Amino acid sequence: MPLLDPLIFLRGSPFAGTPEIPYPRAVTADAPRLPGGTWQAASIPVGVRLELQGDAEAVVVAYRTECDARDPRGPGPGVGVGVGQTFEMWVGDSLLATAPAVHGEGTVELPLNAGTRTTTVYLPERMRPTVLSLTPVGGSLEPGPPRPRWLAYGDSIVEGWVASSAGSSWPARLGRRLGLDVCNLGYAGAARGEIPSAEHLASVPAALISISYGTNCWSTIPHTAELLRAGLDVFLTVVRQGHPDTPVVVTTPIRRPDAETTPNRVGATLDDLRVAMASLVQARIDGGDPSLTLVHGETLLDESLLADGVHPGDDGHAVMADRLEPVLRKAGPGT
Repeated sequence: MPLLDPLIFLRGSPFAGTPEIPYPRAVTADAPRLPGGTWQAASIPVGVRLELQGDAEAVVVAYRTECDARDPRGPGPGVGVGVGQTFEMWVGDSLLATAPAVHGEGTVELPLNAGTRTTTVYLPERMRPTVLSLTPVGGSLEPGPPRPRWLAYGDSIVEGWVASSAGSSWPARLGRRLGLDVCNLGYAGAARGEIPSAEHLASVPAALISISYGTNCWSTIPHTAELLRAGLDVFLTVVRQGHPDTPVVVTTPIRRPDAETTPNRVGATLDDLRVAMASLVQARIDGGDPSLTLVHGETLLDESLLADGVHPGDDGHAVMADRLEPVLRKAGPGT
């Protein structure tokens, strides 16, 4: 059977890559302008996947991985050993098959349900993979249909911590459910509304944008409410320069028990930051931005669904997907 070019099947990778980082989640040339944590996270191809359809019985994926590191999220509730080190095959909300990846070059054969809707194959993202070729077995393969692009910017909760698989994070679930080409621009430990990230969003065609950050403005680099509000205002201004009419959904931080009423180093609680975010977004809506939507993050998730006190586990990601689905359907491009 013929070897197929994997690039035509690849989804979730809106920026040009390099031989060292083939599927970056930020503009490679801007690495020096980004915080180190943002670029480190952006070099991991979270959410990058293959979408395929056809009558083949299986597909053989030839690949190369650069590392054999354990998942940097570490062990914990909702996180299984080997997360990010397997290929995952999904159809809709169902995980149908997994196969472990090896360090270096290898191949993996995944069974397909011929004639079903689009099959999604997530990569072993933590091993820094490059897909070399695809080979159909017992039939033919073609790329899944083109889908409207959704740029999902945010922190570790957008990136998918601490879901047990690449396909079970809330953005991955909603991307499949709504038929969107979700590009996961979640950066664990980072994503505080940096202007280069806003420029990246502005530079890429998109049918929907979501912005979900704030918890790292309480912790890793403490912000006052005024600083966060001003930063978000500039961030949205830059995004709107590239997307004057694109639907943008801004979600304030989900609940975090240790931060809700505890002042950070500069005196702001997470609730203070949440209120500042919400008031800025509402002011922009009231000022004439009808394509902007505000989601109050504290309503999305009960604290009991936080696997480690900060991040949702599998059940929490599923609940977030369910509660955000009607918002994105209403805001998005005919989803």
